[in-house]
Amino acid sequence: MTVEDEILARARIHAREVLAESDLEVDLDRVEWDVSWRARRRAGACRWNRKREVATIVLTGHAYRAYDWETFAGVVRHELVHAWEYQRFDESGHGPRFREQAARLDAPRHCQSFADPRYVLRCLESDCEWRATRHRASEPVKNPGRYRCGECGGSIEVEHAESGRTWTTAGGYGGAKSALGDSW
Repeated sequence: MTVEDEILARARIHAREVLAESDLEVDLDRVEWDVSWRARRRAGACRWNRKREVATIVLTGHAYRAYDWETFAGVVRHELVHAWEYQRFDESGHGPRFREQAARLDAPRHCQSFADPRYVLRCLESDCEWRATRHRASEPVKNPGRYRCGECGGSIEVEHAESGRTWTTAGGYGGAKSALGDSW
């Protein structure tokens, strides 16, 4: 049995148990399951195919390896709530309807991180403690001079977490990337 087979088998069994013990009505015949090894931030996702009226729950293999089973089972329950919303309302999000159903299933609203971020953004104002992390080189990572702190409006800097190198401009990003070469 492969790790993917194990993840999918355990997830399907857990889904059937959860639905049998709750009044959440998810048609599992209209749910497909998959495993991703590419995702680095999210432990799961639920995609809706409107034409086929099928929800696909994609679980992240790295999260499965990093979490204990109870934490990972929470991800399965979280994605089941999305599947329920898609099947019932043709849309899904993390709003009040989602939060209500997630609470009933003891499903987390957000999952804990299972991978270290590549970048740390922080405010440069001495009296502000705002921080954010990123796993990919988003626009604020590439060009922090065009962005402001979400708390106080101050300037931000970006740190390449592994090397500790920091920058505050697009040129600084390019310089750090060039200087780090293969270590980037």
